[in-house]
Amino acid sequence: MDADLVLFFALTAFATSIAGATAFVIFWPLTLVHIRDRHPQITAQLGEGAFLKPLALWWLLRGGYRSTPDTSLSGLAAPARISLLVILGGIVMGGVLWIIGKAMA
Repeated sequence: MDADLVLFFALTAFATSIAGATAFVIFWPLTLVHIRDRHPQITAQLGEGAFLKPLALWWLLRGGYRSTPDTSLSGLAAPARISLLVILGGIVMGGVLWIIGKAMA
């Protein structure tokens, strides 16, 4: 496989990560507002201004919202979780492919 093609795939993986970030900035704030308005116990657990707090992001990644029987919360948090996974996966895959592409060049 040509190094330029590998670097193209790395760029595509980074672009996928950017698409995930777009979805994340839509769904995660909506999730946090829903939590603030309807789930004070989760708000206390995550803290104020939880948008980029590691504890809140870890809560989202491990699916902590599933323990709350609120379908509206799950409907907002699940796409936020998927988009966060897409961001992380795109960055990791892009980085790995970039390293491989540079090693091949």
